[in-house]
Amino acid sequence: MKKALSAQELHYLAMNHVGKELEARGFEFIAVNSKLKKHPQFVCMDKTKQYYFVIVRAVILPENPNNYDVVWMESFKKHAMEKDAKVLYAGVGLGNPQGEDLPIYLNEEYLIEYNGIQVVETNLN
Repeated sequence: MKKALSAQELHYLAMNHVGKELEARGFEFIAVNSKLKKHPQFVCMDKTKQYYFVIVRAVILPENPNNYDVVWMESFKKHAMEKDAKVLYAGVGLGNPQGEDLPIYLNEEYLIEYNGIQVVETNLN
């Protein structure tokens, strides 16, 4: 019997893709928070000791994974500035290849739209 992935499991899947990219880029993980709606998901540091707050957002296709709540992001950028951290955003779109109305099932193929990590300018608007 097929098991549809829950919202939390979809979030884990998205975080896995983003985490692999961060690791490949040489970031050191300071903290990881995989709970839904708890931000940031990753706190990382680069080789120069610069801190980064990484926000991962999983969406169901055809929703655009590159869009985020601009108003909410302004408050998050303020928090990052207070901590002398830079903000990175990674939107991950997931879908069922058999149709957009179908759920994504455990251990089955899925579509992914991931355009990489975006730098979010931390100057406040």
